[in-house]
Amino acid sequence: MIDISASPTSTTLVVSGDLDLAERDQFPEVTARVTGLRRQLVVIDMCRVTFMDSTGAAFLISLADSSRNRGGAAVLRGADARDLFVLEVCGALELFRIDRDHRCDDVPDAVEEPSIV
Repeated sequence: MIDISASPTSTTLVVSGDLDLAERDQFPEVTARVTGLRRQLVVIDMCRVTFMDSTGAAFLISLADSSRNRGGAAVLRGADARDLFVLEVCGALELFRIDRDHRCDDVPDAVEEPSIV
């Protein structure tokens, strides 16, 4: 599940569950909604992501590309080491700012993020 909210300057996506091939049918609609909001900053909250594969990574990459094309940025918040590894293997980690200050307070199995630049 992906919840979308917007402020005057940013769009926030809160992702819950798996971000993978099985969920790909919702990705075009979510991408269209986020793009239509035309906010400079896209924040992707991954505290509740349980699994991400290369299909999920491609979705995140498309969001980051869209934001960059508008002169904005994409921020990953609450991404754990395995999520960052998938993006790194895809050669796309540099497309994202990593929010290292965010803590997933209400997620029982939150994992500390590695210190990746």
